[in-house]
Amino acid sequence: MAQKPSIPKGTRDFTPVEMARRNYIFDTIRDVFHLYGFQQIETPAMENLSTLMGKYGEEGDKLLFRILNSGDFLRGVDSGILDGENCQRIASCICEKGLRYDLTVPFARFVVIHRNELQFPFKRFQIQPVWRADRPQKGRYREFYQCDADVIGSDSLLNEVELLQLIDEVFSRLGIRVAIKLNNRKILAGIAELIGFPDKIVDITVAIDKIDKIGLDKVNEELLERGISSDAVAKLSPILLINGTLEERLQQLASLLAGNETGNKGVDELREVIDGVAALGLRAELELDVSLARGLNYYTGTIIEVKALDVEIGSITGGGRYDNLTGIFGMPGVSGVGISFGADRIYDVLNTLDLYPKDALAAPKVMFTNFGDKEAAASMKMMSAIRKAGIPAEIFPDCAKMKKQMTRANMLSIPYVAIVGETELEQGFVTLKDMKTGEQRLLTVDEVIEILKQ
Repeated sequence: MAQKPSIPKGTRDFTPVEMARRNYIFDTIRDVFHLYGFQQIETPAMENLSTLMGKYGEEGDKLLFRILNSGDFLRGVDSGILDGENCQRIASCICEKGLRYDLTVPFARFVVIHRNELQFPFKRFQIQPVWRADRPQKGRYREFYQCDADVIGSDSLLNEVELLQLIDEVFSRLGIRVAIKLNNRKILAGIAELIGFPDKIVDITVAIDKIDKIGLDKVNEELLERGISSDAVAKLSPILLINGTLEERLQQLASLLAGNETGNKGVDELREVIDGVAALGLRAELELDVSLARGLNYYTGTIIEVKALDVEIGSITGGGRYDNLTGIFGMPGVSGVGISFGADRIYDVLNTLDLYPKDALAAPKVMFTNFGDKEAAASMKMMSAIRKAGIPAEIFPDCAKMKKQMTRANMLSIPYVAIVGETELEQGFVTLKDMKTGEQRLLTVDEVIEILKQ
C-alpha cells in the first residue's frame, strides 16, 4: 500500500476557499500600497548565502535554509572538514545559496545592483514568500508571506509618519482592531550606555525582544547568561516596565536619558513621529513600548510592531528605520525605513474573528445547468454574453440530474443558477433561480446581466 503523502512541517496547502481569503488580504494591502505611491518589485526565492549571512544576527543565521550546491556537492571538499563536527563549516563548503529569510536584505541588494535605474527616494513594495527554519507553532510557520513597503534614500521622519498611516488604513479596511507599538533603537542604545554595557547592545536587544514570549524574569536570566552584570540587569528591569500615557512615558525617558546624546536623539525622533501622527489622526491605538527591540541587527532608529487586540497571536506587522543596510553591499550612507505585514498571521486573525466580507469567496455568480447538447450550446452562448459583461459564470460540464447540479451550486456557494431547458430553448429565455430565496424568474440574458451586476 502506497504511503500517504505529506508536506514539510511549518508549511501548508491552501484550498480555493482559503486562497480566495488570502487574496482578499493581498489585494487589500496592495491597494493601500498603491494609494501611498509604492511601486512593486520581485526578487528571487534564493539568494547567495554571502548576501544573507550576518544580516540577521546570530539567531537569524541559524534559521537560514541552505541549498545544497548542484551536482556533486562534495567534489573538492576536504575530507577533514567532513570528518569534523563543525556543521556551520561543512554547510559553508557545500552550500553557496539559501532561501531568503526576509524581503528587506534582498531589497537592499536589489537597490545596490539597480541604483542607476532607480529614482531616489525609492518607494517599493513586495509581496512574496520567505522561509525560516523555525520551530513550527501557532502563528509561526517555516514558509510564509511578507508584504513589505520601504522608502529608501531619505532621512525624513515623514516617511515613518506615512507608514504608520498606511498601517492604520490597512487594518481599518480589514476590520482588525490593533495596537501599534513604537520604540527607537537609539533609546535602547542610550539605555545600554546608561547601565554600563554599550558594547552589549545586540545581546540586550536580542534578550529583551523576547519579553512578551518568556516574561521579564526569563529575560533577566538570559541577560546574565550573556554577560550583563546583575547590577546592570537590576537597573534595566524598571526601565523596561515604564508605564503611563504616551506623553508620560516620553517624559520619563527624556528625564532618564538626560545628558545621553544617543538616547536623547532617539526620544526626539520618537516625539516627532508621534506628534506627526497625532496631527493627522489615527484609528489604531498607539503605544510607546520601551521593551520593544525587534531583534534584527540592521535597525538604527524607529521600531514599529503591530499587535491584534482581539486575538492572542504574535506581531502581525513590524518594521523600522535602517541607516546603512546598503553599506554592506558597497553603497554606504543610504537611509531607509520599512514595514512588513505578516500575511499568514493576518489570515489567522481574520479566520478567528470571521471578518471576511461575504463576497471574498471568488465563486462564480451564476452556474448554468446542462440538460443536453442543444441546451448546453444555448447556455454557452448566453454565458459568453454574461462573461463579456465582467460577471464570473460557469456551466455544469456534464448532462446530469438537476439534484446533482444544484448540489454543486450549493457546495460552491454560487448565488444563482441559470436553467435552460426545452421551454427556455424554444422561447430564447433563461430561468434564473436565486439559491438563497428559491425564487425563479423567466428572463432575457440582458435582464439576467442587470440582476447579476447588482
